[in-house]
Amino acid sequence: MWDWTAAEQAAAVRSGRTTAVALVESHLARIAEVNPVVNAITRVLAEQALTEAAQVDRDGARGPLAGVPFTVKESIAIGGVPTTHGAVRFKDFVAPLDAPPVARLRAAGAIPIGHANMPTLTLAGMHTRSELFGDTVNPWDPAVTPGGSSGGDGVAVATGMAGLGLGNDSGGSVRIPAAFCGVAGLKPTSGRFPADHRLGPDDPPLGAQLFVVDGPLARTVGDLRLAFEALAGTSPRDPRAVPVPLTGPPAPRRVAVAADPGGAGVDPVVRAAVEDAAGVLSDAGYEVVEADVPALDEALSAYGAMLMTEFTPSWPVVRTLLGAEGHRYIEMSMAKTGPVDVAEYLRLTGVLLGVKRAWAEFLDRFPLVLGPVFTAPAPEPGLESRSREGHDLVTGAMRLCTATSFAGLPAVAVPTGVVDGLPVGVQLIGRAYREDLCLAAAEVVQRVLTPRTPAGS
Repeated sequence: MWDWTAAEQAAAVRSGRTTAVALVESHLARIAEVNPVVNAITRVLAEQALTEAAQVDRDGARGPLAGVPFTVKESIAIGGVPTTHGAVRFKDFVAPLDAPPVARLRAAGAIPIGHANMPTLTLAGMHTRSELFGDTVNPWDPAVTPGGSSGGDGVAVATGMAGLGLGNDSGGSVRIPAAFCGVAGLKPTSGRFPADHRLGPDDPPLGAQLFVVDGPLARTVGDLRLAFEALAGTSPRDPRAVPVPLTGPPAPRRVAVAADPGGAGVDPVVRAAVEDAAGVLSDAGYEVVEADVPALDEALSAYGAMLMTEFTPSWPVVRTLLGAEGHRYIEMSMAKTGPVDVAEYLRLTGVLLGVKRAWAEFLDRFPLVLGPVFTAPAPEPGLESRSREGHDLVTGAMRLCTATSFAGLPAVAVPTGVVDGLPVGVQLIGRAYREDLCLAAAEVVQRVLTPRTPAGS
């Protein structure tokens, strides 16, 4: 049963073909088999998951995600369970309540089966390696990273240890592990899903409020759609979340293809993946046009300057929480983009609006953009923290993810095949609150191109 899609799992539970308890037991057996090899799930909630599954069965299993086990990134709270952020200092930091997205998935019938690994405090790099739990292994090839920072969830979903994963994305942290692990991932519009990213009583500053969004990972785009429908909505715990309809009016089936965003270079394998997806969309009746994305340099520069300015005052304390070598990635980032003064920070808030406007005008002509998630193949684990050259390669390769996070736009990462034993994928970016357009196009790509993940091998 662990190899079924989330939609198949929930349908089987609702129909009585299986029970939520049996479904959870199947996943627990899969975790016992696989997790010692890949180290993706940091805390298995076996007893709790079985108890919740029994309750789902008693209640009649009516939810759209009835009985579906899901993992939760170590930075997202599960009530009564430590939310460690991968740091030794927070190993006993027990959350009193579910974070809003965990609560919403539970309300749809899904069952949290464990926390999943991430880079320490999400700051130690793109590779999923935490001070508390160590390295997570890419199930396709241990010589390359599974990505991050939601890498534990990407691996858990890819290997069938969970039907869904819940991560977050502020510059590719859902989309990159999706691409590197051969699964699908959704980065929603800022304000689409309610969230709570406080570490302690205080809310984060402006950039962290705007750029970080929670999002699901799944083995199929159809499963992403189920998760999207469960996660969207409002919550009194997050005034940013707005009651926007799940679908919008019909839009022209026109796609801008940006295989090499900004002309900074793209690996031939990645370019071929984008071209393959473009061909599938064209065959399905989409108008496909080559066009570069707007305001890329402005977005990347402002994103780095705003976040580094907000982050610098707390760095002396945060540095001590990252463990051995965990500080290197951020210190390289700070060396590249240092903090700015108040006047410049205020100017950058205007740049943010300008970038959003440039994208809105572009997407008025092209409702979808097709491009790479990462413009290079998956690198070796920790390359971004090892040298300036490695740091530049990784941060440059994720540039389209960074820019679209800065603009607050939705995007769906979808795999397109396997090359030299490793999955490759693309992303489809859409207008604000038009996740429906991204999901529909991604489903077209997946029907033709997507391989089975390791879960089915």
